[in-house]
Amino acid sequence: MSESSSLTRPVVRLKPKADARQIRHGHPWVYANDLVTDRRTRALAPGTLAVLEDANRVPMALVAVTPDSGIIARVLDRDITARLDLTWFETRLARALALRETLFETPHYRLIHAEADGLPGVVIDRFGDTCVIQPNAAWAETHLEVLTRALVQVTGVANVLKNASGRARGLEGLDDLPAVLHGVAPDAAVPVEMNGATYMADLLGGQKTGLFFDQRPNHAFAARLVQPGARVLDVFSHVGGFALAALAQGAGSALAIDSSAPALDLAGQGAAASGVADRFSTRRGDAFETLAALATEGETYDLVICDPPSFAPSKKAMEPGLRAYERLARLAAPLVAPGGFLVLCSCSHAVDLSRFRKACGRGIGRGLDKTGREALLIHTGFAGADHPQLIQLAESGYLKALFFRL
Repeated sequence: MSESSSLTRPVVRLKPKADARQIRHGHPWVYANDLVTDRRTRALAPGTLAVLEDANRVPMALVAVTPDSGIIARVLDRDITARLDLTWFETRLARALALRETLFETPHYRLIHAEADGLPGVVIDRFGDTCVIQPNAAWAETHLEVLTRALVQVTGVANVLKNASGRARGLEGLDDLPAVLHGVAPDAAVPVEMNGATYMADLLGGQKTGLFFDQRPNHAFAARLVQPGARVLDVFSHVGGFALAALAQGAGSALAIDSSAPALDLAGQGAAASGVADRFSTRRGDAFETLAALATEGETYDLVICDPPSFAPSKKAMEPGLRAYERLARLAAPLVAPGGFLVLCSCSHAVDLSRFRKACGRGIGRGLDKTGREALLIHTGFAGADHPQLIQLAESGYLKALFFRL
């Protein structure tokens, strides 16, 4: 792809009714219905760099265009003459690294959080001397070689892997094939220490990049609620996120529920590495069915956490997603012992905090109906500081965690 000058780049233009001020004020996306999509624009290859103009033909930004995507253009730079060379990538990576090194003493964190770190559609998680890249936009896929070189230069990591899973890549017309971009892939799960526990991350075969760093502060807050000997139920546990943090804080037992056998196996390895295997157990199955079964069995817990995958990955799925969150809250609430705590999480960017809170409230109310018990919202958590929010992009603040005392 040519990087010679803005004069050789194609031009794409906003429709007269599009809100150009939103782009000028920092919003990084142009939606398909806001862009003139003539035959020339539709013929552009996915990831093509172009100059975005407003309806009056005034240049606004350098963008990457993917004609068949709902997000048809992503703002890369306000300088329309910018060259996406090694220096361009190094500048953004160095800025992101400086923030993470301020936040964390250990090199385990999200290094690049897409638009918020100036690399739209790109996620990079760091696990010590290995980084995992998720290039979820076509432009990033076409610049993957220079991005990798810049990443090694800035961070000094020995290995760079590509994770190609996830819905976003499919929407950009990209493949789902993982790859080793630099160095070698670890021959076993990588131990990651957080909140007093050790987690095992499968960097090539696991979900996303292998570990969810975004929940780190919420794991810590949940662990503060644990009294010695407490019983903990971690639903949609993945590799033991909340359960292992609670056990490290002194919980008497923790049961992890997930539908993935490999995830539960990694959770068991993490429990062993954390020295809490004797207090940790797993149960594989559908979360909703398992919650109902536990209620039938008469089980109760001092701390119950439900951290499901996205129930509403798009606006079209919002209403069914809200019903799913309500049902989850209804099934989980009766399992909380009197005076215990319930944590309900959502990573659905299409569901805002207000709607999520209302759905959880309805579900808890139905679950505790006729018991005389009340639910008090004591804390609202979000993603960690290594997942910064771009204030012009609500979707970058996707994670919500509600902590209730019942």
